[in-house]
Amino acid sequence: MLEEKGAYMKKIIITLFVFFIAVIQDINAQVIVLDGHYQGRDIYVQNPFSASGVGFCVYEVRVNGLASTDEINSSAFAIDLALHNLNIGDQINIQIAHKDGCDPVVINPEVLKPLSTFEIVDINVSDKGLMKWTTKDESGKLPFIIEQFRWNKWVKVGEIEGKGTTTENDYEFKVVANSGANKVRVKQVDSTAKPRYSKTIQFQSRIPSVTFSPVKVKKEITFSRETLFEIYNMYGNMVAKGYANKIDVSNVEKGKYYLNYDSSFGDSFDKK
Repeated sequence: MLEEKGAYMKKIIITLFVFFIAVIQDINAQVIVLDGHYQGRDIYVQNPFSASGVGFCVYEVRVNGLASTDEINSSAFAIDLALHNLNIGDQINIQIAHKDGCDPVVINPEVLKPLSTFEIVDINVSDKGLMKWTTKDESGKLPFIIEQFRWNKWVKVGEIEGKGTTTENDYEFKVVANSGANKVRVKQVDSTAKPRYSKTIQFQSRIPSVTFSPVKVKKEITFSRETLFEIYNMYGNMVAKGYANKIDVSNVEKGKYYLNYDSSFGDSFDKK
């Protein structure tokens, strides 16, 4: 009887000890969290020894909440994301639990960032500036930047969040048209910093040209209708930009300035 009680107490003590060790480990644990989208590539981790010198730093890896089966008891290991039945563009969350006092290093976290892979199925724009485009094969949510060729350069005129799915996605954006010929395009820029462009679309606007007055001004410039504009000083520094039918220049220093507006480039005025 005494032997049975002794064995029972011993079992309890061992259980409590294991529980105590687990609690201590949990208290001293830290977690590296990676969020992104699956791009078909593995994650690589440098895994130092723990601060105590016993065992390695990382003790658990979870992918979308499920424990990874990758071998992590080494100085470097790979998280094989292909084992988790993921499709390109799927959202992914990785948690790398490690002991306190040591710092594992994720070598390539950028592989979870979406890449610009879109293909244009169709793109067109009306003579009033309504731009529509359809894409396929997007591999993650990235903004589409709408650019218009104005004043001898490409100018950003808007931005729309991409849907990020491989199926066909439809978008539209209202471009403020110049009088006469117009050119527009869309682009995305991913973590590689290399832009991906659509083809350039051209259209002809029937709206009348814009004029401005006076050329010698003290307080205000007036346009014949609302227009996008930019003002530069003689040193090439921009001093104002916007969309309006009037510009208050009362606080601008005296001198010669250059004005871009509508389809006109480099017109000048004198501030008195």
